[in-house]
Amino acid sequence: MIIRPTTESDWETLKAIRLAALLDAPTAFGVTHASAAAYTDAQWRERASGRNGTEFLLAFDGDAATGMAARAVSAKQECNLIGMWVRPPYRGTPVAAALVRTLLERAVAQGHTRVVLDVSPGNQRAAAFYRKLGFAFLPAWEPLASYPDITVQKMEWLSTNPHN
Repeated sequence: MIIRPTTESDWETLKAIRLAALLDAPTAFGVTHASAAAYTDAQWRERASGRNGTEFLLAFDGDAATGMAARAVSAKQECNLIGMWVRPPYRGTPVAAALVRTLLERAVAQGHTRVVLDVSPGNQRAAAFYRKLGFAFLPAWEPLASYPDITVQKMEWLSTNPHN
């Protein structure tokens, strides 16, 4: 397994895996499949390059992209883990944990001591996965941008946590 940040030349791979994720788990992300499918090739190139401020990581098994995660810094200067998804045949394998650990290492290397994410508390599998990696729930709730009727809860990871 190889995990690496995307480059502009990865735009088609990023587009394919991102759209697959949005079809597989439409209410887990802050963007809808319809809106992402409408992005132009230039917009996908921009996303893959990281020039828009979001760094995407891809996991590969040979030439096949098996999972993705992204890191973005919000207007409040919070480092956010977003866009986390693994293809169904690779769930339950080390792919997801490797993606998150790589993202956390890269965040710390860039000076972040805290990483946050949003998860639906009803998504017990995801919540348990993130807790295993050192994330903890915060008393902060907000509507999911793509589906405002769904409320998500913020979780945080601190690099100073002795369990990390």
